[in-house]
Amino acid sequence: MDAPVPTPFHAGQAEPLRWGAEEVWQQLQPLLPGVSVEVVASTDSTNTRLIERARAQAGQRDAPVTRPGELRGFGDLPRAPYGRRAGDTEPCLLVAEHQTGGRGRLGRDWLGAAGASLTFSLSLPLAPRDWSGLSLAVGVALAEALDVAPPRIGLKWPNDLWILDGPGRGRKLGGILIETVPVGQRRMCIVGVGLNVLPQPAEGLTHGYACLQELDGEASAPRALAAVAAPLVQALLRFEAQGFAAFQAGFERRDLLAGLPVTTTGPEPLHGVAEGVDERGALRVRAGTLHTLVSGEVSVRLRDDTC
Repeated sequence: MDAPVPTPFHAGQAEPLRWGAEEVWQQLQPLLPGVSVEVVASTDSTNTRLIERARAQAGQRDAPVTRPGELRGFGDLPRAPYGRRAGDTEPCLLVAEHQTGGRGRLGRDWLGAAGASLTFSLSLPLAPRDWSGLSLAVGVALAEALDVAPPRIGLKWPNDLWILDGPGRGRKLGGILIETVPVGQRRMCIVGVGLNVLPQPAEGLTHGYACLQELDGEASAPRALAAVAAPLVQALLRFEAQGFAAFQAGFERRDLLAGLPVTTTGPEPLHGVAEGVDERGALRVRAGTLHTLVSGEVSVRLRDDTC
């Protein structure tokens, strides 16, 4: 592994962040041989940077970027140009102290501040039989790595983490953005994670603001990274082998929407009651009849706007 990248001091910080990149790499190397861990002071989007890197390595700068919920099978992927290294699909954990153009689901912006949030992306080759439910599995892994007992972190289908204030009530703690891109005969999966770590102004935020300091008085971005990095990799490898079935019970224990009235947006908006998820991670909504929704371009909110 390259030597950890030094990170600069930011005005307003009591002291420079100490990321412990080498310690994180030591945790990940046995799970993902060849992984690199990189920390940068600032970038537009860690997902974008890793997608562009994968495209360049494949010699296909216009390779299509897809979400797991949109994957329907692409047939044979084009082969990489002759002479490409085997390391072209080696995994990478890229951490940014500050993202200037962080992206969320459905094209939304993800805002974060240096030291007050943890933003990173992990790229790795992945080949599950079924991609359905991957964002839910990632959410389960993050929540279980960060949470206290009794559980305070709930999961809002399909890709948000919330701190719970009561049944069906909470504030947004973090989000997940998963994208994939072909590299030769393999598909690189890029898992982007954004977590609020320290208190910040909540003005203008539709879903309120929650942060890890509410659960851990000593919370910091490096501390959160050390807590979630290995569990995240373990979850991705488990998902590749076993699919969403291995995570369904864990998601159900934290399902923020279950049993509550919801409204969905998308091609066919629904007004009904959420009835959990099925074995592939699709949301079940009872609106006269039972409907199942994959993530795609569907968004869900509670009908009384408490969430």
